[in-house]
Amino acid sequence: MEKITLNIDGEGAQDFYALEQTVVAGKTYLLVTDSKEGDGEAFILRDDSESEDTDGLYSIVDSDQELRAVGQIFVKLLDEDGIELDL
Repeated sequence: MEKITLNIDGEGAQDFYALEQTVVAGKTYLLVTDSKEGDGEAFILRDDSESEDTDGLYSIVDSDQELRAVGQIFVKLLDEDGIELDL
């Protein structure tokens, strides 16, 4: 599990742990958690950066429709690894 640090507007740097990555309709999505071990809060992030950007620009997915669609992909990917994800 890779540790990544994101700068959150108004909150500063925060560490997350990347569980999985997928691409849907040309957009890259990351499933991250705030806990390295055990139960933690999970977030789906969408890479909104442009190809010429040197740093990634990630947004937390908050659209119910987008969360369901991408979340189901992550459920299947993690199930293959024996990890349970509750949406």
